[in-house]
Amino acid sequence: MTNYICTACGTQFAETDGKPEACPICEDERQYVPGGVQQWTTLDELRAKHRNSFRLEEDGLMAIGTVPDFAIGQRAFLVRGEGATVLWDCIALVDDATVEIVRGLGTPSAIAISHPHYYTTCVQWSRALGGIAVYLHAADRRHVMRPDPAIHFWEGDAMELAPGLTLVRLGGHFAGGTVLHWAGGSGGRGTLLSGDVLQVNPDGRTVGFMRSYPNHIPLAAAEVQRIAESVSAYQFETVHGAFWGRSIRSAGRDGVLRSAERYLAWVNAPAGEPESADGSPASAT
Repeated sequence: MTNYICTACGTQFAETDGKPEACPICEDERQYVPGGVQQWTTLDELRAKHRNSFRLEEDGLMAIGTVPDFAIGQRAFLVRGEGATVLWDCIALVDDATVEIVRGLGTPSAIAISHPHYYTTCVQWSRALGGIAVYLHAADRRHVMRPDPAIHFWEGDAMELAPGLTLVRLGGHFAGGTVLHWAGGSGGRGTLLSGDVLQVNPDGRTVGFMRSYPNHIPLAAAEVQRIAESVSAYQFETVHGAFWGRSIRSAGRDGVLRSAERYLAWVNAPAGEPESADGSPASAT
């Protein structure tokens, strides 16, 4: 019996005596099966070909990513808050070296994940770190491919994991799409870990909003408006996204809210709307 891992999204499945027929995560309209051919690997095979790297993004925040890239290529974060340490999002590769480094930095008391594309081997991570709880939003329950008692489904729009560490459901990309607000981050000015629920753009100043990034499916204007209103309740200076180099280092809250305004201006603009000198719809200036 083997826990097979989808090579396209990194999701680990419950034990089977043969490869699963398909990956529901990749067959969903938000993801895709590369070349239309489903492929599988195992954790042992990953360990033989890949390793994890670490980068300190700010005091108390360590990013973890796999080299060479595997599946979607996101990074995980070890957040060392004032009252607890949390592993935010997961990557597929978990090995002895990674566990030793993570324990050396401060064994997490919990794992929390932004959305199903990053569930990956979360059960394996939990077991490697002593059976710690994995918090997933209940709205995305059906996307769990490896059920386990360690998984705890939370409900509502916010949940405090520990003092100063709050899960905030924004929805959008997935119904349970979640970000993590760390009040003590950025020297007390606040940090937001956004996964790609809020996709930090290459400019390092703005974010994008999509139902599907690879398949270019946008969100409704009303959904982006609701997301902006939800996140505006929190103060944060920096935003760290899912991928290397995708961080907003200053004025993060303003950048997110400006991004929402820009999105709404364009999706609500009439057909053929000219743009103004600053690139916004002429009717919005």
